[in-house]
Amino acid sequence: MTIKTKLRWGILGAARVNERLLPAIVGASNAQLVAIASRREGAAAKTLAQFAPQEANVKTYNALDELLTDPDVDAVYVPLSNNEHAEWVLRAIKSGKHVLCEKPIALTVTDIDAIKVAAKKHKVTVMEGFMYRFHPQHARVQEIISSGLIGDLRSVRASYSFMMQPARMYRLTEPTERGGGAMWDIGCYAIHSIRQFFDQDPIAVTALASYVESGADISSSGIIDFGLGKFAQFDFSFERSRRCEYELIGTKGGIKCHAVWQIQGDVPVISWWTEKGLQCEERLPVANHFQLEIEHFSDCVLNKKEPLLSLDDAKANCQLIVGALKSATLGQVVHLSSNE
Repeated sequence: MTIKTKLRWGILGAARVNERLLPAIVGASNAQLVAIASRREGAAAKTLAQFAPQEANVKTYNALDELLTDPDVDAVYVPLSNNEHAEWVLRAIKSGKHVLCEKPIALTVTDIDAIKVAAKKHKVTVMEGFMYRFHPQHARVQEIISSGLIGDLRSVRASYSFMMQPARMYRLTEPTERGGGAMWDIGCYAIHSIRQFFDQDPIAVTALASYVESGADISSSGIIDFGLGKFAQFDFSFERSRRCEYELIGTKGGIKCHAVWQIQGDVPVISWWTEKGLQCEERLPVANHFQLEIEHFSDCVLNKKEPLLSLDDAKANCQLIVGALKSATLGQVVHLSSNE
């Protein structure tokens, strides 16, 4: 019996993320790019030529379903529009493919429940694609917290923003109910990065947002109550200068991650300080979190391991996002239930 050492990947869509994704799959030690599909005539071939021109044996399709029926494809990456994710994740699962889906994996908790049931039935691995979590800088932050250096964690602040460029205006064409706007695009990162540092589930959220004509949110700020006097603040926007950072404050000090989204070649910087006057700025080795994510997921499938980011984590993130959107719409605090 031959032991498979590389997971064979297909990509469902010629989205912008392929600029980072294709080189990540090609560069991963345990992955092989075998196919890419797009519903736009010739787009898959163009994307391959642009971002992985050295890969001569990759198949290109002009229909997504054709890739799902390809027996050479073990796993698929889904980078389609947010409101299409759940549908195509379920299609891929039913085709027997393992699935790594660009965040958000779904817009409702109900859809995530359906994905979880289908994944178990068809015995495939499914994970939501928050690539940033695979960068070593976040493990280093957790090490500092665990050391007791900053004491008991009391609050987290996450800020994510950039000025919307004309090429990205498609993010604002759909209302929030269909996955458009800042919350589903970058706010999900802010909320996800906050949640990783608290041991308990949030109990309430309150948010404010501004909207464009389509009904998509363009900016939002809010507070999450984790109980026991622990709070988190988030703000994100498509109309502010670039920010992608989080800051943690404990009873004895604090930590700041200066660039959560690392561009290839960037040097990660973490700074921390204590009440006693100690201060430090750490510069960590450069790492490609897209490639690390691909290698992690491939390893999980090849060696039958559970992925770092479970579907329960995806469900918890979705529940909090939906609560924040509801709060912004109603103008009131939304209380959360772990049973929703």
